[in-house]
Amino acid sequence: MALVEIFIYFIIYSFIGYIVEVFFMSILNKKIINRGFLCGPICPIYGMGAIGMILLLKRYVHDYIALFIFGALIASVLEYIVSYVLEKVFHNKWWDYSQNKFNINGRVCLLNAFLFGLCSVGLIEFIHPFVSKFVLRIPKTWLIVIFIILLILLLADTIFSCIVAYNLRSRLIIVEELKKEKLSMLPNLFEDKLKQKVDKLKMYPNRLLKAFPDVLSNYKDEFDIMKNWKKSKTLNKRKK
Repeated sequence: MALVEIFIYFIIYSFIGYIVEVFFMSILNKKIINRGFLCGPICPIYGMGAIGMILLLKRYVHDYIALFIFGALIASVLEYIVSYVLEKVFHNKWWDYSQNKFNINGRVCLLNAFLFGLCSVGLIEFIHPFVSKFVLRIPKTWLIVIFIILLILLLADTIFSCIVAYNLRSRLIIVEELKKEKLSMLPNLFEDKLKQKVDKLKMYPNRLLKAFPDVLSNYKDEFDIMKNWKKSKTLNKRKK
């Protein structure tokens, strides 16, 4: 399988994963949620999982049991690794399955593994044969053009989204440090410190917080401090 084809499949399955994620999360929360780490309509973790299954599980075509077991394993391992890396890099736990039975450190759970297993069977047996036929019908020249355009958009989106996530990480670390120093008990000094360190972080990650509500719940105290400071700042401006 050529690199260009792999990338196109990655984008297609990332988009399908995004649609599925938005659909189910919107139903659970009874409102539309723009799910995903990136700003664009893709969830790369689904694309990576799909590519991994396509490359590793081709030999098990028509063996539903093997597809189910290995598909669930591949997806769960990938989800655990991505969750761990994102938490270490951006200082946030983007999803948390601690409330689900049979979970591992809140990063993966049995229910998701079961669903991933079902998806792997559907992907290898039904979805990918259809998608591959469609992709292979595209002329190679157009395929390369599409590849270049999508790659540029993906890189730009990744860079921007990482900057936003890093700003969120910086805000949380700043507030945590200030809390440890007990500066929150000294409003004026706390305000000066927060203003100096947080105001320069211009991109506030509202979309990420809506997409990953677990971040808000895991750092409730820190966000309450930032919220209260923002309110006091607004009131001071109005008085002036």
